[in-house]
Amino acid sequence: MKRVGLVSDTHGLLRPEVLDFLRGSDHIIHAGDICAPELLEQLRQLAPLTAVRGNNDLGVWAEALRERETLQLEGVRIHVIHDLAQLDVPPAGVQAVVSGHSHKPQVDQRQGTLWVNPGSAGPRRFKLPIAAGELLVDGSAVSARLVTF
Repeated sequence: MKRVGLVSDTHGLLRPEVLDFLRGSDHIIHAGDICAPELLEQLRQLAPLTAVRGNNDLGVWAEALRERETLQLEGVRIHVIHDLAQLDVPPAGVQAVVSGHSHKPQVDQRQGTLWVNPGSAGPRRFKLPIAAGELLVDGSAVSARLVTF
């Protein structure tokens, strides 16, 4: 079984409790609005990293990030995008979609696809919780869990 740490919308702030939660991940996904390139290096020190560019990721460092990524872990294909409004349907063969942007932690199962938004791990926005998540990948099965801090 693989543990995939999920984080999004850090907006330049990577809280120690979020870093602690991500420790032990086999892979980490950041779903955009990173806002500080040094956060990516901190995450890479914990595990292999897949990160996408969010609408607030600007500058030369952010240009190296793609707006969408699809990765395969064991028998599970995972599609990562910052803003779900830019995705009509998931690419063929994808079992999970990870997104950010709304700052609202959410897990949905729709038409055989797991949709996960880990929420915002950065500065608090309105009354939304500080959150992160994880995917548990076991062969071709995937499940999600969200944690608030």
